[in-house]
Amino acid sequence: MNERTPLPMTEEARRRWRLVLGGGEADGLCAAGETFALNLEDRRMDDALGGLYDADPGARRGGLGASAPRVARWLADLREFFPASVVRVMQGDAIERLNLTQLLFEPEMMEQIEPDVHLVGTLLSLRGVMPAGAKAAARTVVRHVVDELLRRLEEPTRAAVSGSLNRAQRNFRPRPSEIDWDRTIRANLKTWQPARATLIPERLIGHGRKRRSLRDIVLCLDQSGSMASSVVYAGVFGAVLSSLPAVETRVVAFDTEVADLSEHLDDPVDLLYGIQLGGGTDINRALAYCQGVIRRPEQTVMVLISDLYEGGNEREMLARARSLKEAGVTLIALLALSDEGAPSYDHGVARAFAALQIPAFACTPDQFPPLMAAAIRGDDLSAWAGEQGITVRGVGAG
Repeated sequence: MNERTPLPMTEEARRRWRLVLGGGEADGLCAAGETFALNLEDRRMDDALGGLYDADPGARRGGLGASAPRVARWLADLREFFPASVVRVMQGDAIERLNLTQLLFEPEMMEQIEPDVHLVGTLLSLRGVMPAGAKAAARTVVRHVVDELLRRLEEPTRAAVSGSLNRAQRNFRPRPSEIDWDRTIRANLKTWQPARATLIPERLIGHGRKRRSLRDIVLCLDQSGSMASSVVYAGVFGAVLSSLPAVETRVVAFDTEVADLSEHLDDPVDLLYGIQLGGGTDINRALAYCQGVIRRPEQTVMVLISDLYEGGNEREMLARARSLKEAGVTLIALLALSDEGAPSYDHGVARAFAALQIPAFACTPDQFPPLMAAAIRGDDLSAWAGEQGITVRGVGAG
């Protein structure tokens, strides 16, 4: 039969398929020459979807038009019809498929856009060419995302890291507020007096005092464009860690140059605005700088957040990583700090790191606080990663 026969389904199912398929000639929802009728609200939803997904991505342009007001209205429609998680995906598709980057310069569009980590990365990479009128709106978006991340990540980070720090250093002449009662009781069970039903402690065990930093933490951030989301999360974590009295935190960002951003840790937005996304990668140069500022190697946890694609001297970089490790630094290579899962990375460098017993893996933002706690405790981080279901790269076939 040449004549098309509509698919057998309920009216609601046909409506949903019509919105998914876009009403093209071959959608199979109606007989030849007929169209599926949509009500007014569905037509608005269909127009919002069609403006993006009916466009020709090869042409790098679509049906949204080139004006910021029209795109702003389109974004407002998306927020009306779809949940925030779907809106973020669609606006990301729009920036990529329809080349709407220039429209991010418009304050009117900023007011309608759904803020997320990926958008912050895009805005940071564009801020050097963004007109003055859009910069304030862009900074407001960045501030909104940072505040949301702080609400989500600050308390878990404080709890995980502070707990490990309190136990990282013991003292045996503790003040009453510093006594670790659980360990004290266990250490003095032999002094139990059954007749008096009491225990007489011969030795008190206390948590480490917080008069000075117990650990130094260095976050070394690769500024290449592929690391944008990781950089945003790392900036927030750096600010949280720097607020802990027992931690001395330093944040270093690099491409082919190195920038120490530690002075901006009191405001993560200022820190992020000090990062220059894009450009080349010289990990060796970054490790050299960090090596020069580390004063207590055995008390230092250094997290290199990079996909390990080295544009500088790879041999020298690996030698420097070995030197840091041999000096006692707890060195971790985080291939990504994001929600996206397994990243693209340099497998050869990951294998070389594995040979140096430097673990290389990706983790989500929610896994980062317990990772730092495990590093401070001195745990086997490859084993820790395995317990979390994280694949350690460079090991075996990885």
